[in-house]
Amino acid sequence: MKGIVLKSSGETAYENISLNPPNSDECQISLTHSALNHRDLWIILGKYPNIKFPVILGSDGIGSMCQEGFIINPGLLWGADPTHQSDKFEVLGMPTNGTFATQINIPTNALFPKPSHLSDIEAAALPLAGVTAYRSLFTRAKISPEHKVLITGIGGGVALFGFQFAKAIGCQVWVTSGQNLKLQKALELGAEGGSLYHDEAAFKSMAKEVGGFDIILDSAGGSNFDLLTKQLKPGGTIVFYGAGQGPITHLTAANVFWKQLNILGSTMGSPSDFSEMLLFVEKHKIKPIVDSVFPLQDFQKAINRMQDGEQFGKIVFVH
Repeated sequence: MKGIVLKSSGETAYENISLNPPNSDECQISLTHSALNHRDLWIILGKYPNIKFPVILGSDGIGSMCQEGFIINPGLLWGADPTHQSDKFEVLGMPTNGTFATQINIPTNALFPKPSHLSDIEAAALPLAGVTAYRSLFTRAKISPEHKVLITGIGGGVALFGFQFAKAIGCQVWVTSGQNLKLQKALELGAEGGSLYHDEAAFKSMAKEVGGFDIILDSAGGSNFDLLTKQLKPGGTIVFYGAGQGPITHLTAANVFWKQLNILGSTMGSPSDFSEMLLFVEKHKIKPIVDSVFPLQDFQKAINRMQDGEQFGKIVFVH
């Protein structure tokens, strides 16, 4: 078979790979499509813990076995406690070989029927970002239709799924981005408003006009995290699933305890979160927003597009 192998930090190759027979709790499926995540980029750049070489990258994928199609849950070995993952938890694509290949050995309990209304390209875009957004908003933040929601960094996969999920239940949703073009696209999708995240005055003005947010979904962290918490209503919640802008450097404690704020972290999702996410997507006929589609062998072009921050939606590979 062929696939994308991370050979050393910053070095990938599309090459022939030997695949061992599956273990007793696994099956071997032929992969037809996969999708890129920022996680893949961070691993390539060496910004991820405990990287091993060589490894086949990729967390998102769909495939078939005996003419039956499957979507893959990329979170493996969650464990018995739904509140948090076990110490054995890992995400497909490092250290376990991932989906950027023509075949994969995968635990049978990680395979789910794909939502019937989705094309193969759309289904491949869903798993990692979809379950991350679903758990963040529903399992952790307890979102409900009356909530006013802010999604930061619109254009990324999790942010867009968070936007679509919140809109699907009737929430009003505002967004931030580093690019006016992405703000405009979000407005066309139904956002109530938007602001450039580096324009603090404009962001504060938007939040004041809204009257504060009930829920903020964030992946940036960094120096702006304190500013975000200050735009929450009393009793509000900020849930973050990443720290793309680095460590949180400051937090006004009095603002947090006086306003009774909830600061929540979230990572991926349990098997129940994944199953519920698929049912939610099916019920509301949600279609992932796909930015672009590449042949798998054009992996470097796709990585360049993500690294340049050009994408709005998921980047998908055809195998």
